[in-house]
Amino acid sequence: MMRTRPLKVALLGCGVVGSEVARIMTTHADDLAARIGVPVELAGVAVRRPSKVREGIDPALITTDATALVKRGDIDVVVEVIGGIEPARSLITTAFEHGASVVSANKALLAEDGAALHATAGKYGRDLYYEAAVAGAIPLVRPLRESLAGDKVNRVLGIVNGTTNFILDKMDTSGAGYSEALDEATALGYAEADPTADVEGFDAAAKAAILAGIAFHTRVRIGEVHREGITEVTAADIASARRMGCTVKLLAICERAADGRSVTARVHPAMIPLSHPLASVREAYNAVFVEAEAAGQLMFYGPGAGGAPTASAVLGDLVAVCRNKIGETTGPGESAYTRLPVSPMGEVVTRYHISLDVADKPGVLAQVATVFAEQGVSIDTVRQQSRQDGDGEASLVVVTHRAPDAALSGTVEALRKLDTVRGVASIMRVEGE
Repeated sequence: MMRTRPLKVALLGCGVVGSEVARIMTTHADDLAARIGVPVELAGVAVRRPSKVREGIDPALITTDATALVKRGDIDVVVEVIGGIEPARSLITTAFEHGASVVSANKALLAEDGAALHATAGKYGRDLYYEAAVAGAIPLVRPLRESLAGDKVNRVLGIVNGTTNFILDKMDTSGAGYSEALDEATALGYAEADPTADVEGFDAAAKAAILAGIAFHTRVRIGEVHREGITEVTAADIASARRMGCTVKLLAICERAADGRSVTARVHPAMIPLSHPLASVREAYNAVFVEAEAAGQLMFYGPGAGGAPTASAVLGDLVAVCRNKIGETTGPGESAYTRLPVSPMGEVVTRYHISLDVADKPGVLAQVATVFAEQGVSIDTVRQQSRQDGDGEASLVVVTHRAPDAALSGTVEALRKLDTVRGVASIMRVEGE
């Protein structure tokens, strides 16, 4: 028999995202009830600071005992937006055990322990939905998990962190240095007081792990994702990219190997041509390309963070999970049947842009070319230009053909040992060609 009583929702966390979830649940209550089929009732809100005024939320719903809230037994859905590993993991597990399905925005936890959470959800016949964990309001998880379930996804490439995209965009458009651009991002609220998770690539790596796991039906943990941040990107790198007709973006790249026997997942800055659609993604926006065998190339674009956009994704999942509750069914769980290994970064085939400061004298180019040949790396283009200040040095820019990343890294190390190479001014991978 179909249930008619209201569905009860417990909200864990009431910060920027949680407060928006509560607001939308309240202001759109009639619409949500019409879309789900029964009313949805906010039954409790777990917070750390109960004395804080939370406009629009009944103070009687506020509690500091999140464990007791998820153990109540009458909770149908738990919405977890507190983030971090613990206590979020224990609370989600407890929610499954006591009859609730879960909607989460916790990318770090899902990237680290998603397999175990899916297993527990399956054991108790619950849903685990997490659209908001990857790209804010952009529908991405569900299209990969459901809409493309009958297709073969070969590549996922995109900008999945708004903070770093804002910083790199400002460096490109205004000529600002990294520190200046970060200060502006902080002042505008795009960067946290401690921006480490964003600028060092941890946030994007967690999202890459989730996307790779869904896209390739295999388990990818965050520790298997190669990660580089943007803190070493300089104004010189941006200028070099511009001279090549490129811009610099922090990319998350998940690929199935050509032979289909492994996958790779990586996050790092890269030069991409200005003609590539990702080059036009500005400020704090996100965009992701999905390349599938039958569907071809799909692009998903929109705001990737913020209270209201992320809450939109949470509410979309909440509606889906509530409908499943009414129908006494569950949505798709983990699909990891391929069990593909994750190849290390050294085996990934990439291209490099290398800018060297070299002695301005005959024979230098021949020495550099010899190093590339010894490492088995083919050169695509090379440009040498003497310095106008007459200091006896020149700039030598080399762009390689695609080669294993380990060979390219070895080439750079060998170049550093040449007496004629005064320094390596810029090293960056080239993508999108």
